[in-house]
Amino acid sequence: MTHLIQYADHAPFAERARYGDFDTIAAALIPSGVVLERWDAGAVLPDQPGDADIMTAYAADIARLKASGGYLSCDVLRLGPDHPDRAAIRAKFLDEHVHDDDEVRFFVAGGGLFYIRAGGTVHALECTAGDLIVLPAGIAHWFDTGERPDFTVIRLFVTPEGWVARYTGDPISRSIPLYEGAL
Repeated sequence: MTHLIQYADHAPFAERARYGDFDTIAAALIPSGVVLERWDAGAVLPDQPGDADIMTAYAADIARLKASGGYLSCDVLRLGPDHPDRAAIRAKFLDEHVHDDDEVRFFVAGGGLFYIRAGGTVHALECTAGDLIVLPAGIAHWFDTGERPDFTVIRLFVTPEGWVARYTGDPISRSIPLYEGAL
């Protein structure tokens, strides 16, 4: 289930609000330019879907996003709880950063916690299976996979380089509770 916790973006980083209703969450993110949608594949995926199965099930939605956002490529990323590099991958995403490209993720399975810093607030958004999030280029954010990540996402990109972060150097991401402590 999708959740949103809002924190002050300055010390003492106090929690301001919690939301569990999807429509309320999506509306709370609009002023930041963040898009949050729910997708339904309209098809049943096999128990152990391959990347091709996933891309086929969501082909119409992917085509719609490519057309509306100018995205040129997409892929499937999976990260499981036993991945040998899970700690290093988590660390790479935990520092606040921005992108010159939109960050577009659709959660096919599992979940993760996006932290979006905008308008004096840190929006800690737990995305789960069925959630599409579009973070506009230039918005400060970070992402927590959790200690034992378990998710599959479709990623869309405009640039051929894919995921390229510019770190802000701000230590705020160390001041807000991590995934395990936030919810």
